[in-house]
Amino acid sequence: MEATKNSYDFIVVGAGPAGCALASGLARSAQKPKVLLLEAGGRNDDRSLRVDGKRWTTFMEGDLNWGYKTTPQKYCNGRELDYSRGKGLGGGSAINFGVYTVGARDDYDEWAASVGDETFGWKEMQARFKKLETFDSTITLPEHAKHANSVASDHGSSGPLRVGYAVNWEKDLSLSLDAFAAAGHKRNLDHNSGNPLGMAATINSAGSGRRTTAADLLLDAPDNLVVVTDTPVQRVILQGKRAIGVETQGSQYLASRDVILSAGALDTPKILMHSGIGPAADLEKFNIPVVADIPAVGQGLRDHYFVPLILARNPETNDRNTFFQDPAAMEAAMQQWEESNTGMWTRYGCQVGCGWFKSERITSTPEFKALSASVQEFMNRETIPHYEMITHLPIHFMLPDMFKDYSYIGLAAFMMNEQSLGEVRLQSSNPDIPLLFNPRFLENPFDRRACIEIYKHLLEVSRTESFAKDTVSTLIGPASDSDEDILEFWKSFLSSSWHMTGTVKMGKADAGDVAVDGRFRVRGLEGLRVADMSVVPVLTNNHTQATAYVTGATCADVLIKEYRLDG
Repeated sequence: MEATKNSYDFIVVGAGPAGCALASGLARSAQKPKVLLLEAGGRNDDRSLRVDGKRWTTFMEGDLNWGYKTTPQKYCNGRELDYSRGKGLGGGSAINFGVYTVGARDDYDEWAASVGDETFGWKEMQARFKKLETFDSTITLPEHAKHANSVASDHGSSGPLRVGYAVNWEKDLSLSLDAFAAAGHKRNLDHNSGNPLGMAATINSAGSGRRTTAADLLLDAPDNLVVVTDTPVQRVILQGKRAIGVETQGSQYLASRDVILSAGALDTPKILMHSGIGPAADLEKFNIPVVADIPAVGQGLRDHYFVPLILARNPETNDRNTFFQDPAAMEAAMQQWEESNTGMWTRYGCQVGCGWFKSERITSTPEFKALSASVQEFMNRETIPHYEMITHLPIHFMLPDMFKDYSYIGLAAFMMNEQSLGEVRLQSSNPDIPLLFNPRFLENPFDRRACIEIYKHLLEVSRTESFAKDTVSTLIGPASDSDEDILEFWKSFLSSSWHMTGTVKMGKADAGDVAVDGRFRVRGLEGLRVADMSVVPVLTNNHTQATAYVTGATCADVLIKEYRLDG
């Protein structure tokens, strides 16, 4: 094993949203510590990967995706589900669908309460969100203003992440959003205010026709930040109970202060386990010497999931066929984007609507009332939704062989606050082989009942008079409105939202189900921390890239304060 000659103050493993926010924050502090950011994948610097309207296809790029699958899911008809994870600079933000939502203020206040530290409460987290973003509130057409209207004090104007609304919307988006209003649902003109309840246009992780990824946090980085790609970390190097570096395929990198793992909820536990940190019985099964028996490592996996409702529509309501049925038009649009970041690839697939909802139909069920009192109390808090709905999901990008007529609307229902708990576990002593991922979707009876009620609501919205008059047929949906057929539809069509969370859970020092404390330190070890979605103890009610960013930024603040790096 050949060790590198260089040593660093901090090593950050993983260049997704959390890792980039953390590494950038540390490196830009006044003391300018030497920071090494190690990424298993490549640089992802092909400009064409940033086309706003093609955000739905980058996850299909093999070099950008680890290509993970779940174990066969018992309650999903035995299916092995796609469990995509981003690979390369930007991590998940390089392959996600560009929805930028921060969640509910009650999510973060619950996080703070579970840790016993207001560092994680909404007030402090909102300040970090604002510091991260440059928000463009521009709505191009006056008639769209009823769907989006932000308060400047809830947003930032000088951060590295450009977020906002698409300049040009597809013409039937407003019609679809109006259908939710006609069904009696309030509009929420800014879902990033801390209260996501209500329906409106969605803030995107994009600006001026170009997708935003976590790699943007590394632009103009100081010389004391070193970024090394194509370097998978296999294990942490330990001297007794202290982390002193990391080992890759053939090299070692040393840290004088801390090693921080930011490889995500599926891969951070793998690195810990192959370093001898995790459930002792599992480690011993694969002849991995036990350094720290921490049963919580790999447990507590939670995730959002969704199913679609795809409706064929009157072609007069939209003009998608003029674009997607014309290869020449798409090619010309691509040339225009390459020249100026403008054109039809900044219109089609660039703006969706989403909303979060509560439902007494869910809270009145026996399955809800069977949940613990603490869970019921949390789900009844002012800003906590039970589910999410989306309009204008362009599913033809994912199922290209199914669609030749693009006059359709893709609606979707997302389960929030699912109660099934999954796990990730070792399957090999080889650190290059992924863990087994078992989210146990739909295992909890509450989840199954809630999914039925959620989809009934989506069907009702789709059948409002103002919307249904332009629906031609159902392309993808359940066989009937019965509870049995709706549940069977979930089992057959459920997809992960790729929001994996909680596998190296953070909590109070005396809690039995945690692996990390409120300062991101791995229990029982020195010099080793975790800062990514694996530590987040609440499955936040959003599309979790924003939570990953703020987790990394929060860890940077904690380390800067602890080591007096701004002094």
